[in-house]
Amino acid sequence: MKKLLLVYNPHSGKGQIASYLARIIDTLTKGGYNVTAHPTQSAGDAYDTVKKYGGEFDTIVCSGGDGTMHEVVKGIMDGGHHVPLGSIPAGTMNDFSSSLGIPRYMPDAAKTIVTGKPRYVDVGAFNNNYFTYVAAFGAFTKVSYSTDQQRKNTFGVLAYLTDAVKEASENFDLSHSYNVTIKANGTTVTGDYMFGMVANSLSVGGIKELAGNDISMNDNTFEGIFIKNPANITELTATFNYLIRKEFSAPCFDYFRSDVFDVTCNEEVPWTVDGEYGGDDRRISICCMHNCLKMIVGDYAPGLK
Repeated sequence: MKKLLLVYNPHSGKGQIASYLARIIDTLTKGGYNVTAHPTQSAGDAYDTVKKYGGEFDTIVCSGGDGTMHEVVKGIMDGGHHVPLGSIPAGTMNDFSSSLGIPRYMPDAAKTIVTGKPRYVDVGAFNNNYFTYVAAFGAFTKVSYSTDQQRKNTFGVLAYLTDAVKEASENFDLSHSYNVTIKANGTTVTGDYMFGMVANSLSVGGIKELAGNDISMNDNTFEGIFIKNPANITELTATFNYLIRKEFSAPCFDYFRSDVFDVTCNEEVPWTVDGEYGGDDRRISICCMHNCLKMIVGDYAPGLK
């Protein structure tokens, strides 16, 4: 019988795994797995557990939000494990899993692990860290990790959007921007930016196709969007309209598709990595690690080609 490590965050989303855990384990057991279930005890526990023990199992399954998935993937990478990874989404957004077509309904996600097949996806290297779907800085990025968990549980995407609007109204400061130099795809640009994002996902912050259309998570290419600092509120509104319409050729954007991004700032800038605080730094090197992670997916995997 194959050995499976189920790492789950009992607090993700509305703690719904409590209602489905026995059913999930039963489905996995009937599918031929000897299941070891590990509820995370604190921040970083998923990473530590997977890094230390992941190589002892034939399959690893993560149940939680994007933050838990980030820890598990980092544990796999740092542990040097070549183990297929399954996902049972339990968070508010689950951008990474939804881009792979993994069902939101937890029992169906468990069935996908039993009946699906592993397929390779790209992972982002972020200095000495990793990301599964997005690394970002600037306006609105702090919303994802500062929004209260209870509000996430109650209001979902609405909680993020409400806090983003609040941040825009309270903190929009025309006198401050980040002076950034970006090197990507053989091009170098320098400017003052209010926001920057490098992504590998069909969905970011619950917003589908935010990084553009025709995105693949296994094409050795990431999408980078850098929004120039607007001169006034009118320009800010116009920028949002361009972003909604994905008109990335507009003068307020610098848009790239590349496997490597070198980002240098004139000051230490806070970044988010997979929706969690990723630290402050002046220089960030982002590299696509092509086809280095095996994800178990079903027949419908819109983010893979």
